[in-house]
Amino acid sequence: MEQGAKVIMKKMTNKELVKLYYNELWNKQNKEYIDILFDDEITFHGSLDISVVGKKNFEEYMNTILTGIPNLFHSIITMVCEEDNIAVRALYNGRHTGKLFDYEASNNKIVYNGASFFRFKDGKIVDIWVLGDLNSLTKQLS
Repeated sequence: MEQGAKVIMKKMTNKELVKLYYNELWNKQNKEYIDILFDDEITFHGSLDISVVGKKNFEEYMNTILTGIPNLFHSIITMVCEEDNIAVRALYNGRHTGKLFDYEASNNKIVYNGASFFRFKDGKIVDIWVLGDLNSLTKQLS
């Protein structure tokens, strides 16, 4: 990424960074945004009983999810911002065409709700907690 783009990124609001997290990183699968959006020691805690620390480990987590649901799409339903924290109610959908943890590809279309909580420091995401409707998701993966 060019130096000019990094300077522009630093001027973005936390709300704009969250939108990039969903639209660029997840929906377009543009992994360059890992370096743009995240602190080096990003902590991620996911609903699927996965916690990772660091950009490389987050990318591995992302690859695992996208192996199982390669067209996973994240929609922001509601976003609430307070100081250096943002909460998002999200809707996730895609097709389960690859192995995801213990679930072989079912080719089922999946749709489930979740909530994500972001914490920021110095214009970077430092912590993410995701709570998804696992009951709904696991029924669709089977």
